[in-house]
Amino acid sequence: MALKPRRPRSSAAPQVRPIRPFRRNKPAADPVLPAVIDSRRAARQQFLRKRGIYLLPNAFTTAALFCGFFAVVQAMNVRFEVAAIAIFVAMVLDGMDGRVARITHTQSAFGEQFDSLSDMVSFGVAPALVMYEWVLKDLGRWGWLAAFVYCSGAALRLARFNTNIGVVDKRFFQGMPSPAAAALIAGFVWLATDNRVPLKLGWLPWVAFALTIYAGVTMVSNAPFYSGKALDIRHRVPFAATLLVVMLFVLVSSDPPLMLFGLFVLYGLSGYVFWGYQALRGRSNPARSSQRQP
Repeated sequence: MALKPRRPRSSAAPQVRPIRPFRRNKPAADPVLPAVIDSRRAARQQFLRKRGIYLLPNAFTTAALFCGFFAVVQAMNVRFEVAAIAIFVAMVLDGMDGRVARITHTQSAFGEQFDSLSDMVSFGVAPALVMYEWVLKDLGRWGWLAAFVYCSGAALRLARFNTNIGVVDKRFFQGMPSPAAAALIAGFVWLATDNRVPLKLGWLPWVAFALTIYAGVTMVSNAPFYSGKALDIRHRVPFAATLLVVMLFVLVSSDPPLMLFGLFVLYGLSGYVFWGYQALRGRSNPARSSQRQP
């Protein structure tokens, strides 16, 4: 049996297989890659800042808008007490969205415009339609004219407020703010419906007419109304201030329709009272003191 001849050894150097590097032996990462990732991340953040919106404050604004629309629907269904309460809830939510935006540093131009449009529906259209459907329609054309005066006053007040941001003294509003005017209208409806005041009374439509005209005209007046923006909830306050807040909650909870309407009547008169006090002392109107600054 013949054997296979043995292959002769080669004199060349043996081939050495390349050693696979372990993880610790991997070459260093490209130094340009982190800069590219950071630039892409910055571009994405800039895109979201331009095109995106902040969810938290705009959620409160959307809830306030829903309450205003809900008030209109309930007024069409002859449930005026529920409609008035919905306007008060919208007022609370409207006060919270601005506070939340300032605390969380999520202010934006989109939020400002969205808040103005929500205020027009919740505190301009909704109170006018609720009052008209409740009792103003019994006055014929005078009823819808009063509702239109209120609605147009709210629109003009919001437009003037947007153009006077950073110009008027932030401690005061120029004219009664639209949420307070809406609370004045809704408080009167809630008070009358809660006490079951008969709508057949001859004086009731004319009182509602005068109140609606007063609220609409006061919103576009130059009377200074205290804004409360100077108060900082993050600062310490005396213990007596806490007792005052507790007493306020007790008074409101004892009879919400009566107490809320009374408080907003006092607030609706406070602007004219303070304006007259400033005029008697020879001082200028604080709501217009810085309006003509360059």
